[in-house]
Amino acid sequence: MRANVPSIGRQGVPESGIDSRESDRPADPFRPADPLSKDTVVVLPTYNEAENINTVVGAVRAYGYAVLIVDDASPDGTGEIADRIADGDSGVEVLHRASKQGLGAAYSAAYAYVVDRYEVIVQMDADLSHDPVDIPRLTAAIQNGADVVIGSRYVAGGGIGDWSIFRRLLSSGGNRFARLMVGGQVQDMTSGFRAFRSSALNQLDPGSCTAAGYAFQVEMAARAESLSLVVQEIPIIFRDRVRGTSKMDWRVAFEAVRLFSKWGVQRLMSKLRFSGR
Repeated sequence: MRANVPSIGRQGVPESGIDSRESDRPADPFRPADPLSKDTVVVLPTYNEAENINTVVGAVRAYGYAVLIVDDASPDGTGEIADRIADGDSGVEVLHRASKQGLGAAYSAAYAYVVDRYEVIVQMDADLSHDPVDIPRLTAAIQNGADVVIGSRYVAGGGIGDWSIFRRLLSSGGNRFARLMVGGQVQDMTSGFRAFRSSALNQLDPGSCTAAGYAFQVEMAARAESLSLVVQEIPIIFRDRVRGTSKMDWRVAFEAVRLFSKWGVQRLMSKLRFSGR
């Protein structure tokens, strides 16, 4: 039985959620005519997303995708709301974790739970900063041969909504720094909107990643490139959350800078050892 979901606007997006104006949406050469959904699951990590969880799950389920909510014991009751949604919709499951242990750990637990059951695993934020209308475009790229697909703000056609100049510079600068440290070619190393072929996810072995926070995204992108997996970036428009508060804080940012720097030193030392042979 379908859970109670919000009304869906003309583009398949909740009218109360994301503003899906055509004027700032990228051109769409990636959308399949008839996107397959039965073999795809969308993973939504949550911590204090009580204001958003009904809306985002409703929007994703409108496309027919299964949903796995991973809740880290949210004190605002997100887990209980998620359970109620799942009780009314067999396409929704909830994975409860005992405490907040970081985004990377949440994704790793989710991947282990679904990787043997679905062909395509999509990850996205639960705060509506990632538009569910873009999911078929990511899964279409997997169907067309990609192993990993990244919803990118920093390729042609991609962009960011109403961010301040400072936040734009911080984000783009962080991506450049990450790319420099790991030697990657991916333009949006920190994007959390991604799709994986299940066989590729097994190769990536996310459970062995060292990053707990947002640096997990960089570590996974770097691994994908080092394994010579087919990585494709699809342009998306990223928007600020409308409800709730951001999970980014100085501890998360510090972990990212520390790990990026560590990986950069390790990469340099590896090059020096190789050149000295």
